[in-house]
Amino acid sequence: MIKLVIFDLDGTLLETVGDLAASCNAVLRSHGLPEHDYAAYRRFVGNGVRKLCERALPEALRTEEQIDRVRDEFVAYYTAHIDCHSYAYEGIFDLLKELVARGVKVAVVSNKFQQGTELLVQKFFPTTPFAAVFGNRPEVPLKPDPAADLEVLERTGVSPCETLHVGDTASDIRAAKAAGIGAVGVSWGFRSREELLEAGADVVIDHPRELLDLLSKKK
Repeated sequence: MIKLVIFDLDGTLLETVGDLAASCNAVLRSHGLPEHDYAAYRRFVGNGVRKLCERALPEALRTEEQIDRVRDEFVAYYTAHIDCHSYAYEGIFDLLKELVARGVKVAVVSNKFQQGTELLVQKFFPTTPFAAVFGNRPEVPLKPDPAADLEVLERTGVSPCETLHVGDTASDIRAAKAAGIGAVGVSWGFRSREELLEAGADVVIDHPRELLDLLSKKK
């Protein structure tokens, strides 16, 4: 029986590329650098904001110093404009409500910086009793490292066999596998079904309600 579901944030609970793209483009524009379209940012995201900024910069400018500078400017701009274009995917609110009603614990593990993760969760899901909301923290490696998933398991006291990790990227799937928990990919996010299956997803779902069907089968 599944007692805990760990969700990724960007591309799983929330569509956030609009704000990520607008913020990164604003920083690039301020430096007179080329901007990118929405499709490009769907490929750039998923591995933390520093990697996003590195991918957005022209290759010749990808020095450690320049990446750090753009990253700091991005975080400042994005934090101030974090929910201008972002929204929850269809069915997410109902899914979270039903999971809580069933007594299933829910948590968020994201590669987004911690402050941004907390801001978005508070903005869009203020009444959802998440057992943990973990973003990118200095002392914890990013997914696909399983450290954050394992921390959630320790905090909740739930075993790996009673847990699912739901996400839209190979990093989510690999983190789940490394933690020994079930890996559920979502097709509505930022990566393809093929990428998720190649990473080892146990299943890929096309709508949030399918997760409830999956939980019913695991009773």
